[in-house]
Amino acid sequence: MSSSTTLSTINALSPLDGRYAQKLAALRPLMSEQGYMHRRVQVEIAWFIALSDAGFAEFKPLSPGARTYLLGLVKNFSEADALAIKDIEKTTNHDVKAVEYWIKSKFEARPELQGAGEFVHFACTSEDINNTSHALQLKSSRELVLLPALDKVIAQMREMAHAFAAEPMLSRTHGQTASPTTVGKEIANVVVRLVHAREKIAGVKLMAKMNGAVGNYNAHLSAWPDFDWEAFSRKVIETPEPLGLGLTFQPYSIQIEPHDYMAEVFDAVARTNTILIDWSRDVWGYVSVGYFKQRLKAGEIGSSTMPHKVNPIDFENAEGNLGLANALLKHLSEKLPISRWQRDLTDSTVLRNMGVALGYAVLAYNSLGVGLGKLELNREALQDDLNASWEVLAEPIQTVMRRYGVQGAYEKLKEVTRGKTVKAEDLHALIRSLEIPEAEKTRLLAMTPASYVGMAAELAKRV
Repeated sequence: MSSSTTLSTINALSPLDGRYAQKLAALRPLMSEQGYMHRRVQVEIAWFIALSDAGFAEFKPLSPGARTYLLGLVKNFSEADALAIKDIEKTTNHDVKAVEYWIKSKFEARPELQGAGEFVHFACTSEDINNTSHALQLKSSRELVLLPALDKVIAQMREMAHAFAAEPMLSRTHGQTASPTTVGKEIANVVVRLVHAREKIAGVKLMAKMNGAVGNYNAHLSAWPDFDWEAFSRKVIETPEPLGLGLTFQPYSIQIEPHDYMAEVFDAVARTNTILIDWSRDVWGYVSVGYFKQRLKAGEIGSSTMPHKVNPIDFENAEGNLGLANALLKHLSEKLPISRWQRDLTDSTVLRNMGVALGYAVLAYNSLGVGLGKLELNREALQDDLNASWEVLAEPIQTVMRRYGVQGAYEKLKEVTRGKTVKAEDLHALIRSLEIPEAEKTRLLAMTPASYVGMAAELAKRV
């Protein structure tokens, strides 16, 4: 293949831009290099407009028309604009400087802006623009793509938890038959974990700094020694968009923002993904034992040689992509908070992969949603398993025996049930022989594995 071949979904190196490109269309404008350039333009414009309002005699407040025009450069930023910046970068060999030159090129035939051109990127180091841009990328990706995709999964699972709240199911602690639960309660367990994990993702404050080459406002104060640059920087960073950036001010930094908040975000996403790996494996197992069937899709093939197969491919896809996401997220969270002295560039290339890490997570959430939508409960299989597992009633019988002081309750039930195929009549014979109140005998005799689910249904409906 020629190096000049146009990139397409069939020759893309990453499956995120190849096989799965369509599924990640919402993330691409935010986390691609074009998205990065877009945010850089946004930061430069916000800083430039704010400088015009700072009260400096050398930079008068911009006219309403100029402000509207500048904000339009941000609002209407396009692929053509990104390509124009890349073209400038061929000469500058510096991506941030290329953005600065592109903005200045947009001042042509506008005397008001041309006269103030040197205030574009004024007193800024490249990292002032980059760290704020990365925070804006994460902000939009979290709000517009990541959390909505996760919320869909949570909503689907909550609906299933309620729908199947009272559907009895055999538990299998250590892979062995255990006290029954309900299908809805097992799903509710995951919903509760996911809701908590989602709160952690959403709750991380996205930090940004604009304080110069080593975080001390050196260049700023050399120009205006008596100006409160720290307060000015805070105002630009914390003022809501579009005039500000709508982020949280970071007062202490070296040349780079410390990236600790990024590690918090990525760790929170990874923790969420771990919960979903756990669930993907569980539901895969439930499909395997027949508790769930999967709706057929016309034309789909499960195996190239075994026509009967309907494989749980969506849950397998989710598990694999969640693992990929976590491998990248772990590296991001471990690497990014580390920088040699006041600056090294090892974070720069790593940060360009934020979208890759989040892309695999979003892809997995989408696969989970598809898989959950295909599931149909197989009540017959659930009931058959329960009917074949009367030994699970050893627990309630010996617990009632203990209540009434029957000596050796646990040992007696162990003798009847451990390692044996237990039938209803075996337990009923034991119950009838017990020295406990008749009402209790009647209650125990009426109990079945399917009815012994505690408050599982109530718990499932709460989430």
